[in-house]
Amino acid sequence: MDRFAFFIIIVTIASVVYLILTITVIGSPSYNRVISAVLAIVAIVGLIIYCVGRKPRNKGEDLMRFDLEMNQEAGNTELVERNERGRGRKKEVELPLFSFSSVFAATNNFSDTNKLGEGGFGPVYKGVLLKGDEIAVKRLSGTSGQGLEELKNEATVIAKVQHKNLVRLLGCCVDKDEKILIYEYMPNKSLDFFLFDQIKCKLLDWKTRVQIIEGVAQGLLYLHQYSRLRIIHRDLKTSNILLDKAMNPKISDFGVARIIFGESELQAKTNKIVGTYGYIAPEYVLGGVFSIKSDVFSFGVVLLEILSGKKTTGFYHTDSLSLLDNAWDLWTSDKVLDLIDPVMLEDASCMHAMLSRYVNIALLCVQERAEDRPTMSDVVSMLTNEAAPLLPPKQPGFSHLRNPTSSPSESDNCSINKVTISLLQAR
Repeated sequence: MDRFAFFIIIVTIASVVYLILTITVIGSPSYNRVISAVLAIVAIVGLIIYCVGRKPRNKGEDLMRFDLEMNQEAGNTELVERNERGRGRKKEVELPLFSFSSVFAATNNFSDTNKLGEGGFGPVYKGVLLKGDEIAVKRLSGTSGQGLEELKNEATVIAKVQHKNLVRLLGCCVDKDEKILIYEYMPNKSLDFFLFDQIKCKLLDWKTRVQIIEGVAQGLLYLHQYSRLRIIHRDLKTSNILLDKAMNPKISDFGVARIIFGESELQAKTNKIVGTYGYIAPEYVLGGVFSIKSDVFSFGVVLLEILSGKKTTGFYHTDSLSLLDNAWDLWTSDKVLDLIDPVMLEDASCMHAMLSRYVNIALLCVQERAEDRPTMSDVVSMLTNEAAPLLPPKQPGFSHLRNPTSSPSESDNCSINKVTISLLQAR
C-alpha cells in the first residue's frame, strides 16, 4: 500500500468517526454534523476514485496464452553488415511484459519439481504454456548478488540482438518485489552439465564438440562484429552455454554484458570487476580494462575445457596452477594429446592433427597480451578453414605468476599482489 492510499484511508476513518460522534453526542451543533458528513463523503469518494483508477496488480500479457511459434518466426537471425548502413534495419524489439499470475500458473506455483537449477541471478524454473510449449523462467532471488540493474541490462542487451547461437528472451515480469525473465527452454541444460560428468561426457563425441565450439564462436563473432551494437559478454563460461535438443549451443546470461558505443571505441575501463575466476582476462583483473579481446580470452579457456574435459580451476593439487598452465606445459613439451579428454581419443572420427590444431587456437586466444590475441573473426576462420596457417602461441595469461625467473618486464606489470579477488563478483 502506498502513502497516498494510506492517507486517504486514515482521513476516511477519521471523518466517519467524527460524523458518528457528532450524531451521537447530545447538543452537538447541526453545522458540525454537516461538516463531518461532507468530509466523510469526500474522503469515501476519493478512496473509491483511487481504487478504481489504480493499475491492477496483474497488468500484463497472459504468459499461458503466449504463442511461442509466432515468436520463433519473428526471431530469425539478424545479420546487418556494417558496410550496409541504413539497409535492412529492424525496428527496436518490444519486450513483452507478462503478468505475475500467469507466470505463477505456468511454473505450477514455482514448485520445486519445476526447478531447473540456480545461478547467480536466482532460481530457474521450467514453465509449460497452454499449447504445451516449454519455457525457462529465471526469478530474481532475494539473496542474489544481482538485482534490478542486472535484470534491466540483460533485458536491454539481449532484446536488441537475435542470433541462432544466442538464447532467446521471450519477455519479462516486474511486479513489486518480483523480477522475472522468461526464456526459450533449453532441454539439454548447460554445457558444464555434460562436460564435467564422467558418464554424461561420453555423449559429447568429437562431432558434437566441434559443433558446440563453432556455434559459440559464431555467437561471439555476431556480438562483436555483426550485431547493431558492439557487445562484450564479460562472463562467458561453460555454465553460460546452453544446449538445445540437437545439442546446438546458445550463449546466455547477459546480466553483466556491456555495450561499446561508437565505431572507433574498442575498449573500456571499469572499477568494478565482474565475472568468474578462471575465465577473466589478465588486463581486466589487474587493470579493469575490458574489450572484445577479453571475451576472446574467455573463449580460449572454454575451448580448452571442451578439449580436455577438465575445469579451468581444477588443478590445485598439481604442479600446474590452472588448466592454462597445464595446456602450456604439455604444448611446450610436445605432449598435447595428454591434455585431451580420453573420450575423444577413443572416437575414430577424431583426428589427432585436428586436436593439436584446436589446442593451438585455444592457446592463441589465452595469450597474456590482449593485442596478441586473435579477433573472433580470425578464430572462426581458423576453426573452419583447416588450410589456414596458425602462428605459434605465446605464454598464456597468469602463467608467469608461478615462475620465479620471469623477466622484470613481465612481472612489473602483473604482480600477483595486485590480484584482488574480493573485487570479483561471484556468479
